Amino acid sequence: MTTTPQSPLTVGLIGAGNIGGTLARLAVAAGHDVVVSNRRGPDTLADLVAELGPRARAATPAEAAEAGDLVIVTVPLKSYRDVPVEPLAGKVVIDTNNYYPERDGQIAELDDESTTTSELLQAHLPTSHVVKGFNNIYFGHLAILGRPSGSPERSVITIAGDDDAAKRTVTAFVDSIGYDTYDLGPLAEGWRVQRDTAAYAGLYVDGDDWANPRPAKPELVAAKLAEAKRYRDM
Repeated sequence: MTTTPQSPLTVGLIGAGNIGGTLARLAVAAGHDVVVSNRRGPDTLADLVAELGPRARAATPAEAAEAGDLVIVTVPLKSYRDVPVEPLAGKVVIDTNNYYPERDGQIAELDDESTTTSELLQAHLPTSHVVKGFNNIYFGHLAILGRPSGSPERSVITIAGDDDAAKRTVTAFVDSIGYDTYDLGPLAEGWRVQRDTAAYAGLYVDGDDWANPRPAKPELVAAKLAEAKRYRDM
């Protein structure tokens, strides 16, 4: 269930896989317009656009970046350098990326934990305002856990970012699609919800019952974050 946004946005999506497609559906249901893109070209997104209806159109990544009031980057991490820079200047960018060495190859600064995935994207987009979000929730759970504002069963989405105004923009968007936010602090704190941590995708699952996700309330998130360990300490 979604809530009606106070200020509808045009949401640009660079990447239209499981998370990107799910966020596009939630955004349209919340009254936003979406411009979806992927590396294979707009023609490959015809079915998704037809499903989404008149609030959606397909474009190139550069066009989606240019069109978006808010832009979501949801591509394999190995492709982050392909994200267009100039069209995103001054914009708020949500980064959903995770590091999977078997897919992305070894990235030395992530292996030695001297930086985080979102800090890599921020360095690539020096004039944008990157906010980490949606990286630690399974797309199937994201699709169904949204609840109206004030619901006792509402879940939180963790975010991290270096710009408070950007985080407020993301919080408003997240609220419009049915979730509260839990602010981890600066981008550097995004490691606390990275792959294999206690607050990763299992945050929304009780045991092994992935078919019936549980709401992730602030107190649960805080408890899981307290268990966070660096990879070197695991």
